[in-house]
Amino acid sequence: MSSTTDIRKGLRIQIDGVPYHIVEHQFVKPGKGQAFTRCRVKNLVNGNVIERTWKSGESVELADVEERKMTYSWEEADTFVFMDTATGDQIHVEKDKVGDAARFLGEGLDVEVTLFNGSAIGVDLPANVIMQVVESEPGIKGDTASGATKPAKLVTGATVNVPLFIKEGEWIKVDTSTGQYLERVNK
Repeated sequence: MSSTTDIRKGLRIQIDGVPYHIVEHQFVKPGKGQAFTRCRVKNLVNGNVIERTWKSGESVELADVEERKMTYSWEEADTFVFMDTATGDQIHVEKDKVGDAARFLGEGLDVEVTLFNGSAIGVDLPANVIMQVVESEPGIKGDTASGATKPAKLVTGATVNVPLFIKEGEWIKVDTSTGQYLERVNK
């Protein structure tokens, strides 16, 4: 338990048995009445953001949330398997908890696995990943339109739009949150 005076951005709290992350907070002291803290909190299980207020002096319950650095190992049925490189522990995370980010999960990728009361509730990928292009149409000779792109299939099966000069076999850096091509990488 913690009081409203301890509320700060990034604090992980529990509301009705569900873990939340404080996105924004504001202390409000009206001319009349009791002071309160207004917060925007993000549900760590489904990603929804809600507003919540607490009167000054009320207590908030801290969430038992742990972030662990893990490495993606393989896909198994409806789960992804991650390994803690320090201990060798393996954790199976349901595919729906990984969501759209799964398209950039390459073997050996280091990620942050969020655990709540010992079970995985989410996976955070690095801001960008470097992957190999396995399939892409050759650029059309003379097509030099500025900013023109073509689809390219990556080693994980994800498809991203890349500039026309990118060829099969080349390595590229991709933003994991937007799925956008960032740059070509020499490997």
